[in-house]
This record gives sequence, structure tokens and C-alpha cells, in this order.
Amino acid sequence: MGQIYALFVGVNRYPPDVAPELTGCVNDITAARRLIESRAGGAARVLSLPDESATVAAVQAAIRDFLGRAGEGDTALFWFSGHGRQLPASGADLLIEATGANQALVCCDGDLLDKRLGTLLERVARRGAQTVAVLDCCFSGGATRDADAAPGLAVRCAPPRGPGGTPERSPTVRRRPVARDAADGARPQQHLLLAASRLDQYAYEDWCEGRKHGIFTHSLLEAVRTAGPGASYRQLLAAADARVRRAVRDQRPVLHPARSGGLADRPFLGGAAGRAAGDHLLRYGPDGWEVDCGAAHGLRTGEGAEGTEFVPVEGGSGGLLRARAVREERTLVDAVGWSPDPALVHPVALSALAVPPATVSVGAASAQAADLLREAIAGYGPDGGPSPLLRVADAPRDWSALHVRAVTRGARTRLLGRDGVPFADPLPLSGPADARRVVDCLTHLARWHRLRDLTSGPSVLDASVCLEIVPWDRPGGPPLTPDGGGEIVCSYEGGGGGGAPPRRPLVSIRLHNRSRRPLWCLLLDLTDRYAASPVLFPGHWIGPGGTGHALDGEPVELSVPAAREAPGAEVRDWLKLVVAETELNTMPFCMDPWDPSRPLRRNGPSETSAVLRLGPPDGLRDLGRPAGTAPTARWAVRTVPLRTRIPANEP
Repeated sequence: MGQIYALFVGVNRYPPDVAPELTGCVNDITAARRLIESRAGGAARVLSLPDESATVAAVQAAIRDFLGRAGEGDTALFWFSGHGRQLPASGADLLIEATGANQALVCCDGDLLDKRLGTLLERVARRGAQTVAVLDCCFSGGATRDADAAPGLAVRCAPPRGPGGTPERSPTVRRRPVARDAADGARPQQHLLLAASRLDQYAYEDWCEGRKHGIFTHSLLEAVRTAGPGASYRQLLAAADARVRRAVRDQRPVLHPARSGGLADRPFLGGAAGRAAGDHLLRYGPDGWEVDCGAAHGLRTGEGAEGTEFVPVEGGSGGLLRARAVREERTLVDAVGWSPDPALVHPVALSALAVPPATVSVGAASAQAADLLREAIAGYGPDGGPSPLLRVADAPRDWSALHVRAVTRGARTRLLGRDGVPFADPLPLSGPADARRVVDCLTHLARWHRLRDLTSGPSVLDASVCLEIVPWDRPGGPPLTPDGGGEIVCSYEGGGGGGAPPRRPLVSIRLHNRSRRPLWCLLLDLTDRYAASPVLFPGHWIGPGGTGHALDGEPVELSVPAAREAPGAEVRDWLKLVVAETELNTMPFCMDPWDPSRPLRRNGPSETSAVLRLGPPDGLRDLGRPAGTAPTARWAVRTVPLRTRIPANEP
């Protein structure tokens, strides 16, 4: 670890014409300074500017001249506790500030605009120092105290001042958080921000263990003490967030930029950028245990959401977390088989995904035919219960993303999409056995679409493996790219003269591991005959920087089935790449094509659950995983649509 340059600014005593006085800000920077000095030992270089010494000029000079000494391998920390203020934006600022307001730290003699602060911190960061700003102040306009707050709970927000220095009414603000970036155009932000609250929220101070402190500062310092060395800023912010929300419900700390593997995943007070230990974090919040992902990340809500599960990434506890309620940004969970420490943040990974059922509307010329289908759906599940993959919904407002219209005319049923396009050939419907066959097809469609549309949500493995499709006769050429519709199109060639048939396209499919660790990869081929097969790349480890080849390097022939080969014909495939840090169970990814002649199962399909489990396979196969890989179900997926076509004959 290099040198640590820490600048602490805390203002309690404000002149009346600047802002109301506060109580806990100097306590904040005193406690933060003690912790930093104890952690850094002789490596700490510290400067404090309390109260009257914290002028705008002094703070700017200290950032420029004191923090500016930090170089490559050092850490530059700026910690501010005091008032925050919003000021009406005008001119070019309105292009940046979607709230219609600028934000400012309130020093003892006036405002330091966030854009100026950002520019100063960026200059420090460009010298190579790991640059971090901790801001315990409020960025929203309004009164300095909340009339409905508990006694002693003060708001760190100063009202705007007019040109003459007198307070003026707070500007109208559109309540939408805005990313806080540097003031240097499109240049990516190079410093890390840990802020006490969002732009539309207050930041509070209150009594904490017998002294007044900012609730955010006290929570963050407690998180640092509890986590010990090596914790990342992301983990510390998550722990502080849970503590803050246990104290006040309407204050949410902010981490920016929060991208995985970047500044947020560096160790506190120095160290190289690492990867997040888990895709998600478990913490103990005001409503109990919660994981920091929810409906906004694609998790199922409502009935059946309890099928979503997570597993701990570190510690090898063998336990799991089962969802009990999925909210917009978080999932409330129950720990099963282990007892997490509520004082810590625990990295976890998604291991089972609850998938919403497909909906079916039943339209039939006769009530008897409609009753046959409804009864078959109601009894198709385990032990003769309802199918977990299907739900009858006749009203369009109740349709799910995957909806099938079962339309029966005469003795045949057609299964149509929302747009009227058939999913499969018509099926007979004259009795219970036929009705069960129709439901068998509906279930097959639901399972296949569930695989095709499977997403993993945000993952540390996103973009870690690159999938390339290259024409076989141009191995050194550039890979094929999607067209305007997002598909890669490969066409038959030749066949124009001499009666020779057109040639089927041949391609090479390669998987490049761009990460620094071994990764397990599976390449599925999902066809428009509703099949899913891992035959192209059935699950192998690819070393760091290594390349895996579909079919062991043999050419992959793309073709239209012989029965459909004709000018203008085409077929579609969806290549789904699954990447994981451990070998996954491939059984959920295998499906035969839909075949209406296959024997009916007496007790429903072999996979009746509405949960897709992505854990390791049974038995001891995972003992052979390479060193440095984790025995967890962390995973990511990417889907590449592929269309193979036979050109139509020219007139």
C-alpha cells in the first residue's frame, strides 16, 4: 500500500448569512481521522479543516496542493461533513443537470459547486492516485430541518441564497437522480464518490453512541471497523446503506461510478481494482435480510417469486437464501442452512431463477372443447395439480410476456401467438387424451421460450467471454456482425447454373476467454423446432486468455432441413452462451424438438417446476474444476440470433 493523503473538512459553525449551524460534523471528521490513522499507521498524511478554517479557497487549495501530492499507488481521500445546497441551474448547466439545479458543498464562507469539486478531484486522480470523496451532506433543496423528523434529527441541507446573500425559496426540482460526473465533457469519471443521500433526499445527523454524528458517517465508519481490511468500497457502501436505512427510511447512500470491476471494487484505502466477490450482496436491512437486486433486474414478482434462490459465494457454508418478497431494487430473503452475520455484507450469487408461467387464452366454438383444455391445464402439474408453467388468462390485461392463444375450430386446435402466427401445426382435439397432447405442446413451448429468453441480470462475468462466428473459408477474416434486425444472417451460395444445388454455409464458432481466470462455458443451439442442445460446445473449461472451438474446431454446417429446402426458405437458431465460474448442471438446458407423435407422459413432464436451477451437477464431477475457480453458481448468459436462408430465385 502506498501513501494515504486524507483531507477532512467538517463545518458546524456557519455564519447566519451562510447556513444554520450543525452539531455533528466536527465529530464526524475527528472519528474518521482516528480510524484512517489507525488503519494506515505511518502511511497516513492527514490534514483537517474544521469550522472557520474551511473556507472555499482553503478547501480548493488543500485539494490542489495537499491531495495533489498523491501519485501512482497512493490514495487521496476527501471527506466532507456539513451542509449541502442546491442552486438554480442556468445556461449550459441545464444540459448537464436534469434536476434543473446545481449542487454545492457549503463551506464556512460560501458554496463550492460540485462541478468545481469534480474538476479538482479529477486532476488528483489523473496523477495515478486512487481518489475517493466521502460527502456527508444533503443535495436536495428545502428547509434545514424536517418538521416531521424525530427530536434531534437534523437535516444537513442549507436553503439557496439570493444574489444579496439572503435565503430564497428552493428551486423546483424534478425528482430524478442524476449521475454525478466530472466537469470535463465525456471523459469517464476517475474518482469514486460515496455520498450520504440521493439528489432528492435529505442527509441527517443524530445522536450516535452519546455523540452527535452524521448518520451516514457513523454507519460507514462502523462498516469499515466491522469488515476489516480488504473490503471493497462497494461492500462498505452496501453495509452502510443497510445501517442508514435502519435509522431513517428516506435516506439512501449513493456509490458512483458503480460499474463492476472498476473503482467501486477496489479495496478500501488502496489496492488494485479487483472483481466483485459476488454478483450481488446480502445485507441486514430494516426489513431483515435482503439482496441488492429485484424486479428492476428481471426477477419475478408476486406469486411464485419464492422460487428465486441465492447461494453464498465465500465461506463454503452450504446454505442458501430463498426469496420471500421481490421489491423493485431488492429482494427480501430467508437464510436456510446457515446464519449470516448481520454486522457484515456477504457476497452471494443467483442460483435458482423463478420463471413466470406462460398464459393461455382458450377460444373454442364449443364449450366442451374449452372445458377439455381448461381441465387438462388444471391437472397437468405434479400429482395431478395445476401446471406451474401455464396459467389460463382470457383477458388481454392478464396476459404474460409469453402468451398463446389456443383456438379450436371443429376438431382441431391451433396454437397462435399474439400476432396470429402459429407456433406449431394444428393438433386434434376430440377427447381428454387429445387435450393432454395440446397441453403437452403448450408446456414444451413454455419451457423452450424460458430458455431462449433467459437472462442472468447484472453479473461480474458479463462480457468475459467473446463469441465469434467466422466464415470457414475466411478463418483470418473479421467475425460476422448482426444486421439491422440484430441477427447474424448466413446464406446458401452458388447453385445458379449447371443444376448444382446451392452450397450450405460453413462457419467456425470460437469462444475467447478475455478474463484472467478459467471459466466454464456452454454453447446452446436453440432451434425454431423448439429444441435446445449443447452439442456445439457441451460444457468445457477455457483457460485465462484461451479460446474454445465449437465441434472441437470442425466446421459448423448451417442448413435448412431437407424437407424445407427451397428457394426463399429459411430457419432460425438462437446461440446461447452460458458462462460460469463452476461447472453447471446441463440438464435444464436440454430439450428434444417438439414431436406430436411422442408418447404422452402419465404424470406430466419430467421437469415440472417453474424454477430454473443453475447449480453444479450432482456427484463429484465438480472436484475437477481448475484452481482459482469458485464452487458457486455465479453465471452469465448472452444470446446471438442466427438466421440461415436460401436466396430466392431471381425472376
